[in-house]
Parts: sequence; C-alpha cells; structure tokens
Amino acid sequence: MKGIIKNEIEYEKTVAELVNLLERDPAPGTLEHEKLELFSLLVQDYESKNYQFVLPDPVEAIKFRMEQQNLTPRDLIPYIGSRSKVSEILSKKRPLTISMIRALHFGLGIPSNILIQEQEVDEEKTIDWDRFPIKQMTAWGWITNVGSQFRAEEILRPFLSVFGELKPKAILYRSSSHVRSARSMDDYALAAWSARVLTKALANQPIIQYRQGILTQGFLQQIVQLSVSQTGPLLVKDFLKQHGIQIIIERHLPHTYLDGAVIMTNKSRPVIGLTLRYDRIDNFWFTIMHELSHLALHMNNEIDIFYDDLDIDDQDDSREREANQLAAEALIPHEAWENSPASRLRSPQAAEHLAKQLKIHPAIVAGRMQHEFKAFQLLRHLTGKGEVRKLFPEVDWR
Repeated sequence: MKGIIKNEIEYEKTVAELVNLLERDPAPGTLEHEKLELFSLLVQDYESKNYQFVLPDPVEAIKFRMEQQNLTPRDLIPYIGSRSKVSEILSKKRPLTISMIRALHFGLGIPSNILIQEQEVDEEKTIDWDRFPIKQMTAWGWITNVGSQFRAEEILRPFLSVFGELKPKAILYRSSSHVRSARSMDDYALAAWSARVLTKALANQPIIQYRQGILTQGFLQQIVQLSVSQTGPLLVKDFLKQHGIQIIIERHLPHTYLDGAVIMTNKSRPVIGLTLRYDRIDNFWFTIMHELSHLALHMNNEIDIFYDDLDIDDQDDSREREANQLAAEALIPHEAWENSPASRLRSPQAAEHLAKQLKIHPAIVAGRMQHEFKAFQLLRHLTGKGEVRKLFPEVDWR
C-alpha cells in the first residue's frame, strides 16, 4: 500500500491514480475503495504541507460552477442524489461522499483535489431536532414528560447521549454506518431507533467481554441448532449474552424498513438489534445470522453500525454478499443442501427430513426453499408465522 508522498513526482502520480479510481467508482468495502480513500488523504496531506495557496471550499466551488453554468439546485440532483441531499450539501449540513465527489468531478468538471478536501460539518448546525419522530417515540414510551410546550432539542439531547463518541451527527449522516436498503430510510428515525436499542442494552449489559474471532462456522452452526426449541429465540439471546453479545428486540419506526442491525459500542460491546418486522421463525433466524456474519466479517474502525433491510437482494455490495453467504452456510451447509431432496422437491416431507438431519427448525429449511424456488407462498405453514413476537411480551407490538 502506498506510503506518504515525498516529492512532486509522487504527488502527480498519486493524483493521477486518484482520478483513475474516481472514474472506476469502486464499491464500498473493496480494496480499490480503501485505496481511493487513502490516496485522498495522502494528497490532502501533501498539499497542506507544500502548497501555500488555499484551495477554495468544496461547497463554494460547487456554487461557483452553478453560477458559471446557470444551474439550479435541481440540476445537481443527478450528481448528489435527491433534493434534500442537495440542500444539505449546499448549506454545509452534509459532507460530500466519494460517489458524490466522483459525479461532480466528471459531470461538472470540478477538480477532484478541491472536492476531496476534508469538510468541517458543525453538529449544532446539522441536526434538525424537529425531524425526529417525537410523537411516535412518545406514544411508545421511549421518551416521557413531553408537555404541550417543549423544545425538541431539550428532550432529545439526553435521549441521544447514549451514543457517546458515536455522535448523533455520525449516525444521521451515515459517516460510520452501512445501510442496506433500496428504499429511502428516514435517517432521523434510524438514529432514534438506534438510541433506543443502545439504551435498553446499557440497562442490562453482559458481564463477559466479547472476543473477536469467536464467531467461527462451527460456533454459528451451534447457535442455529438452538432453533429446534419453541423458545429458540430466547435461548439464543441468553447464549449470546454469555459470550458478550447482546440481542435487543425493538419494533422499527415508520420509514425505516428495518429488519436488523449490529452496533459496536464505544466499549467494544456488540449489540444486535432486531425489529421482528416479519413475525416468522425463518426470518428471525436468517436475520440474526446475517447480523452475526457482519459482526464476524466487517466491523472495523470505519464502520460501527450495519443496518439491514433484508427485503433487498443486495448482491452488488461485497459486504452484504459475504454476510449472506456466511449466514446461509451456517443455517444450511451447501453440501447438505445439494445432497438433500429439499433442493429438488417442493414438499413438506423434504423440508422436515433435512431439518431433522441438521437438527434445526423446519422453518429454516422452508424459508430456504422459498428463496431457492422463488416461490414465496410455498410451505408457508412451516415458516412459523406468529411464533416469535409472542416470546417478547415486554415489547408493545400493537
């Protein structure tokens, strides 16, 4: 991997490589994307030490180009993504992402070395406190003592203080999180849900410290075998807590389309949040294994939270593809699936035979058969509909 830039020749070569990477637009999580971010930092560092001139602010450069080409904020939507994002970028309430930088560079010809400059985003100016779903949070008892006259910030600051170093700004603008969803999730609702999950986690923390590397294939398969019990979701919650991993069940807020998330707290305590958006045994087990797979494979210093809408088949994202593969292998090993009649016959007997062989719940096999055959009405009576939420009566499911 490239080290510090030492001279002008290396600087020009790095800038050229940076532009080339921007043009290829590598996916997050890939080696090329990591190189792109590294080269951006190296170029910024060299310029700050060796050039006396001051580059224009990225947002001011965008506004200058808009003036030159007689562009309106609406004209920036193809480069930035939506009207709200354009507004937030131009008002310096949201930092530019790599994909935005690439689009603005190649679409509007703004030099990449201007756009890649680190942007200072003031949290006090970026949080619109009134956008939090306060009415819903109050109705569900997440926040209390909300009188007729209140300031949203005064109520929400204590509620969000649970983030600690994971500042609300980082959650709202996804600078430390990864979101799997093709739909537009409400970032403020996501932040509120995350704070609620962390608050519940802090109230009953595990005594045992989580150890990285514990989530091996064998360990995950041992977890899946807990599914044979009618109280499997409760058993796995207790089992994981004994290994330093918390499971928190909390219903999702409107406009989040959320199935699950894994959050690494400031004290390196992993918390898995599940919404039970679909009250089915097969969905519970795939979601928990998917989040455990992210924890095993992808949690690092850059990403603290993974949010997942599992309705989306996000095979274009390498991290989601890897998590899907590990989860699927833990639930039903590939060799066992290929050798089973369940991979060919659409019958409940085939599902139950494989489930008995693997010592897992038949719902897991039925869910796999629905997915493989692309027949989502198949074996519905085996998926355990209505069998999970009732195990968690402490959550108000109304």
